[in-house]
Amino acid sequence: MTHPPNAPAASAAQGTAQAPARPGTLPAQPSPVPAATPPAGRGAWAVGRERLRVAATTEPGRLQILGAVLALLVVAFGAVSALEVSDRAAAADDVVSRSQPLSADAAAIYRSLADADTTAASGFLAGTLEPAESRARYDRDITTASRLLVKAAANTDGSSESAREIATLNEQLPRYTGLIERARAANRQGLPLGGAYLRYANQQMSSALLPAAERLYAAETERLHRDDDSARTWPFLSLALGLLALGALGWAQRRNYARTNRVFNHGLLAATAATVVVLLWLAAAHTVARAGLDSARAHGQESLQVLNTARISSLTARANENLTLVARGAVLTEDGKNDKYEADYTASMTALTAALATARELADDDAGRGPVDESATRTGEWRERHKDARAKDEAGDYEGALGRIVGADRSTGQSFDQVDAALERALAHEQTEFTRSAGDAGDALTALPLGAAALGILGAAGAVLGINRRLSEYR
Repeated sequence: MTHPPNAPAASAAQGTAQAPARPGTLPAQPSPVPAATPPAGRGAWAVGRERLRVAATTEPGRLQILGAVLALLVVAFGAVSALEVSDRAAAADDVVSRSQPLSADAAAIYRSLADADTTAASGFLAGTLEPAESRARYDRDITTASRLLVKAAANTDGSSESAREIATLNEQLPRYTGLIERARAANRQGLPLGGAYLRYANQQMSSALLPAAERLYAAETERLHRDDDSARTWPFLSLALGLLALGALGWAQRRNYARTNRVFNHGLLAATAATVVVLLWLAAAHTVARAGLDSARAHGQESLQVLNTARISSLTARANENLTLVARGAVLTEDGKNDKYEADYTASMTALTAALATARELADDDAGRGPVDESATRTGEWRERHKDARAKDEAGDYEGALGRIVGADRSTGQSFDQVDAALERALAHEQTEFTRSAGDAGDALTALPLGAAALGILGAAGAVLGINRRLSEYR
């Protein structure tokens, strides 16, 4: 059989016809098609941005973006509000449970040390055999100061100024008590050296212990002020985010109305309501908290500081009054013209009178003014009795002067005790006022962090549901 003339051409046209596979062999696999790769220089971020741009050109895409933004804003508002309020609630709690008690303890350390010095001088004046009551009061003061120093050290950062002052007090207190014991031993033997040791002890107290205690009190009071300022600071970031979220929700609902003529979108309306509730709660709670802290500062904290100053002044005046008789003119002022202890007594009494006048102005009720008025009255009696004692001492009647200072009838010691007792009542009243007002401030913020977080989540869910309702209309 002969092939047609065009057979070779047909064979060539069929091209690359493959021979049949041999038995037992696999057919040849086609070459894989290369996967499409993004153009050079376009990473995942660029691709995502392009998809977002494309989605934004359609209404469903724009709605999805809007829902995500609204949910993010509402959640961020709730989370930031919870964090900021938690921080301020913690600061308000510190004011009540840490800062103010430590400041009060620092003042108590000063008072205990000053009272110990005063009591030691009074016991010395009582004669060679110190009264048991005087010794017990001195021991109680030293024990109180030591206990409060341990407590303060446990609640103070080791590198702070307070820690340095506590270390100074712990170092100097044993030296002071050692000088007092030497003075007592010499006094029991009737040796004049006892008076010298007592003056050395008073100098140690005046130049080392009391200044360190005063600096400790100032440092702890400064920490109290910092915590108080932190608790009263407005949460500006939370308020700004809340207003931004509220504005975005309002714009979204207006946009929804313009495109659909539907007045309400239940999801967006719920998100708006949740945002408004958190905003109002945030503003109201902080207003109440600030009012409580303002009241605590004006009618508690400031009054406590002034009353502590008054009590310290009374203790200092009493110690100097006693030392005036102990020294018998042996210690003079720098100009050499006056008795140093008498001059210091006069300065302390002036400070006491001024502090009592300020404390009365700060007292906001009769329960606070009553003890202050009594202190002022007893201070006036103290001044008169002191003048009588000084007149007897200058006339050479030492025993008569001693009776007017430490005697059992109409003595300056009785006046001092009455002033001190009235000041203690005033301090207790103002402490109660401070704790109540500052506690109310903390209570106003207690539930807000959890409430803000919960409402933020609910508001975000409402925004997503509201947008999804619109999206369902395109399906």
